Amino acid sequence: MLTRSEHRASRAVGVAALVLIGLALAAPVSVLVSQGAGSGLAGTQGDYLLRITRFTLLQAGLSTLLSVALAVPLARSLARRPSFKGRRWLINLFAVPLALPPLVAALGLLEVWGRNGVANNGLALFGLETPFSIYGLSGILIAHVFFNMPLAARLILPGLERLPPEYWKTAANLGMGGLSLFRLVEWPAMRRSAGGAAGLVFMLCATSFTLVLVLGGGPAATTLEVAIYQALRFDFDPGRAVLLSAIQIGLTLAVMLGLRLISLPTEAGDTKGGATDRPDVARGWRALPDALLIAAAGAFVGAPLVAVIVSGLAADLGRLLSDAQFWRAAGTSLMIGLAAATVSVSLAGLMVRARYSVGEPPASVWLSLLSGLSAAAGSLTLLVPPVVLGAGWFLMLGGGAGQLLAPLSVIVLINALMALPFVIRVIEPAHASAMERNGRLALSLGITGFNRIRQIDIPAMLAPLATGFVFAVALSLGDLGAIALFGSDRIVTLPWLLYQKLGSYRTADAAGLALLLGAATMVLMIIADRLGARLGPASWAGRHQP
Repeated sequence: MLTRSEHRASRAVGVAALVLIGLALAAPVSVLVSQGAGSGLAGTQGDYLLRITRFTLLQAGLSTLLSVALAVPLARSLARRPSFKGRRWLINLFAVPLALPPLVAALGLLEVWGRNGVANNGLALFGLETPFSIYGLSGILIAHVFFNMPLAARLILPGLERLPPEYWKTAANLGMGGLSLFRLVEWPAMRRSAGGAAGLVFMLCATSFTLVLVLGGGPAATTLEVAIYQALRFDFDPGRAVLLSAIQIGLTLAVMLGLRLISLPTEAGDTKGGATDRPDVARGWRALPDALLIAAAGAFVGAPLVAVIVSGLAADLGRLLSDAQFWRAAGTSLMIGLAAATVSVSLAGLMVRARYSVGEPPASVWLSLLSGLSAAAGSLTLLVPPVVLGAGWFLMLGGGAGQLLAPLSVIVLINALMALPFVIRVIEPAHASAMERNGRLALSLGITGFNRIRQIDIPAMLAPLATGFVFAVALSLGDLGAIALFGSDRIVTLPWLLYQKLGSYRTADAAGLALLLGAATMVLMIIADRLGARLGPASWAGRHQP
């Protein structure tokens, strides 16, 4: 409960936060629109735009199809085997790609699937001379399946695990098995989550930047976001970048509307396993197909992670850690991460407070508008991907050449906006719970205004605030999208330094940096996960979902 003055103050700062977010999104988009209004490239580059758009949709569609098609049988096998040794570790392994910086994962995939990687060396033993290339469409698909197949399996699995035992008893009594069991019992239970997972994976792949930049291999495998980066960074062709940005925003909007229609699941659920009376649980050698599928999935996800560790340890870590350039990049990354997390948590807290002060149902039209905009603010930041935002700010700053503070501020702002949806998901349910517990007590003690925020509200919200803060730092630390356009000799982050090492074929140094960056990010994610576990699964399980 809030006093009348607290209601007014909460709504005022909520409006201020929404105005800031709106300006941060509208300013670069307006620049893109104004630049595009004077460009006549739509007709002259129609074939190029069509090819880039078609490839973006093609790789996203194939990645989604492969990820979900593999996740469904994997989820079924895991549901049939709820208590094998190491199951919980495997489920935790499937969460690692979600927290890993894409650039680190790309290096691990190169170690496994590259020209001199484990896969090609293994095939060479059978007389095949490096038959597989990690670059191009095949590499992009492998990378996207590596990231999204475990995510889809984790989203689909709870639907199967929540099926009542009576379903399995009835199926056994009716003699169901194989296809009929899948069609009549399992698929209805996983259909909604599988559809939601497919929509989420498609959006993640359609807006993928780092993986395509590293593994695309050339113009034939270029997506919209990479083409925007190339148009500004290498060709400085603002007109082309504007058209590509407009197409990217339209595509993202269409995907987001599609996600709304298919009702994306928001809870990963409990995946610890348990007893089951399924009639299709085979024993002995008949369990071999499930065992092979689970082992293959574990190896597919685990091999690049092991490769990052092995190749990183083989690098000269001592020399890297004594390099002034590394510490300068680490300091810049940490500064950007801390600043972005501070901005993101502050904006999220203000909007959550404003939405709470509106009440349910809102008492007026403008309060309904405030509540709706506060709820949609997180999704709005997902509408304009980081590279598109960066493109607008890049044009606004004239490329940022010779500048330092302005590009750094833009990078911080973009990272803060990208973390905002996840931070809101963490803070909002915890805030509602804290207000329900402490609201009447604060009023009865006469503690209001800033004193209440300082003495009661913030202490009660320390865990969710810390969770959102650490999570935002981790996201910013591993991000390449925001720095890609503004990276220079004066502005170097760890992901940008790692990308430079890869581009100059200094693979040993890149491996060492990947290990250090991946370890730092994983430590932050583990801290965030431990803090988030205190909030309960309902508020924390959806943290990776737009």
